Amino acid sequence: MKRGQIDAAWLGKAECKTCGIRDLVLFADLQEADFQLIHVPIEEVLIEAGGFLYQAGDDGVAAYTIRSGLIKLMQYMPDGGQRIVRLLGSGSVAGLEVLAGGAYEHSAQVLQPALVCRLPREVVERLNRETPRLHRQLMAKWSQSLKLADEWLTDLNTGTARQRLARLFLHLANLTGEEPIRLLGREDVGAILSLTTETASRAVADFKRQGVVTEVSTNCFRLDRDRLDRLAAGE
Repeated sequence: MKRGQIDAAWLGKAECKTCGIRDLVLFADLQEADFQLIHVPIEEVLIEAGGFLYQAGDDGVAAYTIRSGLIKLMQYMPDGGQRIVRLLGSGSVAGLEVLAGGAYEHSAQVLQPALVCRLPREVVERLNRETPRLHRQLMAKWSQSLKLADEWLTDLNTGTARQRLARLFLHLANLTGEEPIRLLGREDVGAILSLTTETASRAVADFKRQGVVTEVSTNCFRLDRDRLDRLAAGE
């Protein structure tokens, strides 16, 4: 990680065996003997909003499991704009492409303060070689990432602006598992939905006027899920 790009507090070696979300992440099936294979420390890192886990093109030196917070994966376009390809919440893994030995394919930027575990590539590679339990988890995460990428393209980049926005609100609610949900900035909303910032702003304002969402504090919303479900379906 580039220290100049993040505001991070290193919290020390992670206690993987007692992790509260262990069942969601890569180490769900590992046993006591498997943890003896870990010689390079796994670090917990707290990163504030706006910081980066890594930038596209950086050497892939670690993967990251997301314990809390929200992170966007994005690509930069030739015109300088950004394209958000996925959002990652608790239990997600960022940077799995490092196992192929290459560079990071996307930039991973924190949207909401995130607590992550930094898994050095050599740790994951060794466990992957020496225990089939981690290999199963890696394959499951790869499969999940592909499925989410397909759903992202289908749900958030097709249909009217109202349909896309309704699906985004529902996606954020499912990703965080809590309400009120914090909506992203309008520029990010536009980048996710392939809409201009102005169109995204108008769509959010329309939802507020119609009571589809209720803003309880700045950019935090309670949702009328029934209406959002109908709007997402084009009704």
